Amino acid sequence: MSVGAVPSVVEAVLRRDRLVTVLALTSVCILAWAYVGLGIGTDMPGTEMPGMTMSGMDMSGMAMPGARVSWSATAFALMAAMWVVMMVAMMLPGAAPMVLTYAALQRHRRQAAPHGATLRFALGYLAIWTGFSILAATLQWRLDALALLSPAMATANAVLAAGVLVIAGIWQFTPLKQGCLVRCRSPVAFLTRHHRSGPFGLGLRHGLFCLGCCWALMLLLFVGGVMNLAWVGGIALFVLLEKTIPGGPWLGRAAGIGLIAWGGWMLMAV
Repeated sequence: MSVGAVPSVVEAVLRRDRLVTVLALTSVCILAWAYVGLGIGTDMPGTEMPGMTMSGMDMSGMAMPGARVSWSATAFALMAAMWVVMMVAMMLPGAAPMVLTYAALQRHRRQAAPHGATLRFALGYLAIWTGFSILAATLQWRLDALALLSPAMATANAVLAAGVLVIAGIWQFTPLKQGCLVRCRSPVAFLTRHHRSGPFGLGLRHGLFCLGCCWALMLLLFVGGVMNLAWVGGIALFVLLEKTIPGGPWLGRAAGIGLIAWGGWMLMAV
């Protein structure tokens, strides 16, 4: 092989690695959104109201006044699993630039297939959102026990909903939110600074920054409804845009103003 052919070979390998990573991320996202959109696993064992779906298309069993889910251990596990898949669907697209950059850097540094390390990085990232999902399912369980959730799994208390909106809006302006957002939007800078953590640890670190950036936005699911597919998709799209487009930080601040105004209007209307 001539010396001049070496760069072409390297470029071809890099393109192949990128294609494999893109296909893997795309496949996982499609499967997660299929679960969210079609409501796979809808008849939850241990619940008093079968037919509860993620998409909110079959909630008739919960439409009666005061009807709530009977939270058995199995029901809680299934609800936590639902949250995990929903977080994968919502958060993985926004993390894709970081994952792709990590895979490319691994190839450049080690001259070896980066797929194993990239998988460990992604698993570390998703481990953080798995922990959040368990906490979110716990919060949903407690709100339901207090009769504070509607059939669509949205808060039925206007003051509570307004409080969540205002908190989420204020969080958009905090230095911690902005610092986390900068790290999520700057894959090369983040990976260069924290590369000593190892693949899984690096994924955990990125997941923590992502959680710091987006946790308040995820609580908005309790305002619009955990079972509201349009609301879930809207929040996911906002997270993706805030992390990836050039005007993302300004979009986030504009949304913060809107959320605060919305919450204030709800409080005045109570």
